[in-house]
Amino acid sequence: MRDTAGTATGLRERKKERTREALVDAAQELFLRKGYDATTIDEIVAAVEVSRRTFFRYFAGKEEVALARAMEFEALFLDALTTRPADEAPLTALRRAGTEVFARVVDEEHDGAGQEFLRMRRMIEDTPVLLAASLRNMIELERRMAAEIARREGLTPGADRRPALLVTLYHSVMRVAMDEWTEGGALEATGLVRIIEDAWDDMGVVLTGRWTADEIPRA
Repeated sequence: MRDTAGTATGLRERKKERTREALVDAAQELFLRKGYDATTIDEIVAAVEVSRRTFFRYFAGKEEVALARAMEFEALFLDALTTRPADEAPLTALRRAGTEVFARVVDEEHDGAGQEFLRMRRMIEDTPVLLAASLRNMIELERRMAAEIARREGLTPGADRRPALLVTLYHSVMRVAMDEWTEGGALEATGLVRIIEDAWDDMGVVLTGRWTADEIPRA
């Protein structure tokens, strides 16, 4: 006998996911075209032809829908980190988890994901309320990452500073690499992966030796 209840539940879940994606897509299109402050929730729901009540089933407000893609990326990274082999060194696990997630971005290049990412990143940085929320999310992400590193290494979260130090270092390198990528204007995800690897190579030099003005960093 076919499981009609299970089939119906699956259909409902897929419909809910399509609605959520449609709301995020519509919101981002409006934010990028009109600006965050000038866009209203009424305009977002009108674009998707759903009610305000439906919108609030998925998001607490404009701030949350504006950061939805960034939060999805963070969730992907945490999932990738938790599934790395247990015998990997902490930094290796972090770097390979990041590479795994960025490899998915490479697969999405054909639909303009790089340009959309850049424009949304700039909008978030130029919008104080979104920048503040993004920084709060990043702090929480770092706490969760440090807790996962502590778990992998058999440490007590909060009792050993090494996981927090490592996660802070990781995000510092990633932030510098991301800034270089977006400012360069060449938004191929493969280029981003190269910049990240070069940044880690440079960080190795920074941490283990001295460098001089005569040394030319990679472009």
